[in-house]
Amino acid sequence: MRIIQVKDYPEMSRKAANIIAAQIILKPDAVLGLATGSTPIGTYQNLIDKYNQGELDFSEIRSANLDEYKGLSADNDQSYAYFMATNLFDHVNIKKEHTNIPNGLNENIEEECKRYDSVISTLGGVDLQLLGIGNNGHIGFNEPGDAFQTGTHCVKLTDDTIKANARFFETIDEVPKYAYTMGTGNIMSAKAILLIASGEAKAEAVYKSCFGPVTPEVPASILQLHSNVFIVADEAALSLCRTNNCI
Repeated sequence: MRIIQVKDYPEMSRKAANIIAAQIILKPDAVLGLATGSTPIGTYQNLIDKYNQGELDFSEIRSANLDEYKGLSADNDQSYAYFMATNLFDHVNIKKEHTNIPNGLNENIEEECKRYDSVISTLGGVDLQLLGIGNNGHIGFNEPGDAFQTGTHCVKLTDDTIKANARFFETIDEVPKYAYTMGTGNIMSAKAILLIASGEAKAEAVYKSCFGPVTPEVPASILQLHSNVFIVADEAALSLCRTNNCI
């Protein structure tokens, strides 16, 4: 696990984009595992800038997103399909048929989970998986629990996660209560993992994930067992790691 400390969110975004750009340049048909939420927006903007400057070609890139809210259509402006379109896909030359996101409208949970696992397998696995981290240590929508979930599954979101996501909706009652998500097994199968974190609110989660015990109560802690993990985090997100003399 390599921890890269940066000053602030803009620098985090630039560093993360540089790592993803290197993957695209080295393997033009790479499979990128992509994340949503507020943290990666700056990273995606930096990738768009590199594309506009002629530095990157997404035409053969394939992608698989971590998760999607259950019950939201792809054209719902709060869906993760919509998020990816507006924050990356619509601004680069990636082919729509090369992008993959769980189908939030599939009411057959077992069918959708099997389908998405099959999609990832057919792609040949993920070359570089981008992750954010929740305040409670969740990655994707793998919430704290009694066991690590291996494959794609449908999860009931915790109250903390619902509250954290409420800022994107008009009222908290509109926040979906369930989501489809890659499991920790899917994530750990990626050849490389890039986790990004910014802000003091993430400090405890980052500290526990990097230096605490490996436990499903802190889902991101499983990354300690992966052989190729990069963590790009700003000073605020790494504050507890410094306080405890871990970095």
